[in-house]
Amino acid sequence: MLAYLFRMIINLLDQAEHSRRDVYLASAVDIFELERRMRSIEAGD
Repeated sequence: MLAYLFRMIINLLDQAEHSRRDVYLASAVDIFELERRMRSIEAGD
């Protein structure tokens, strides 16, 4: 039961992180800014 709850929490945190990244990328003003942001995410900055 505890392992199930732990997996659920991890899943929710992953979804929140993906949503945060989507919003960050969607707010880029042009393709160059989008590419810079994508590189930044991939590099782990």
